[in-house]
Amino acid sequence: MKQLKLLSVLATVFAVSLGVIALSAVTAHSIQDPIVFPAKGQSKEQTEKDKYACYQWAKEQTGFDPMKVPTATAPPPEEKGGVVKGAAGGALVGVAVGAIAGDAGKGAAIGAASGGIIGGARKHKSQKERKQYEQEQGAAYEQSRSTYNRGWSACMEGKGYTIK
Repeated sequence: MKQLKLLSVLATVFAVSLGVIALSAVTAHSIQDPIVFPAKGQSKEQTEKDKYACYQWAKEQTGFDPMKVPTATAPPPEEKGGVVKGAAGGALVGVAVGAIAGDAGKGAAIGAASGGIIGGARKHKSQKERKQYEQEQGAAYEQSRSTYNRGWSACMEGKGYTIK
């Protein structure tokens, strides 16, 4: 029993990690960093100082730090069912019902088949929920990053740079 619980915890940690990786990959390609042109002839050294000052300001204003690894804003949906898990549970119920009716073997077979079908349906629903969760997390990250980029760009424009 402890091994099953440990495997469940490990599977959840793995799934969350994959979600964060997927979130990072999606956002890395969909959000582009602004391009800076020193419109008033600022030196490269001054440009770097101004970029850092605007990074600090925009981070303070928006509460978003683009240097931090993205994290989920909510826990992922709980994994549900599965054909094997559903079949095992159905078989146990089937044995109990079959024992009462007089044929535990037949009850187990019917229970396993029914449980497998129900477990498969639950797993499909769970996968859809996970995909929706990942899309919501990606959208939340993109919104925060976009707000940060607008703040950073406004700061840089205020310091005499052209931003595209």
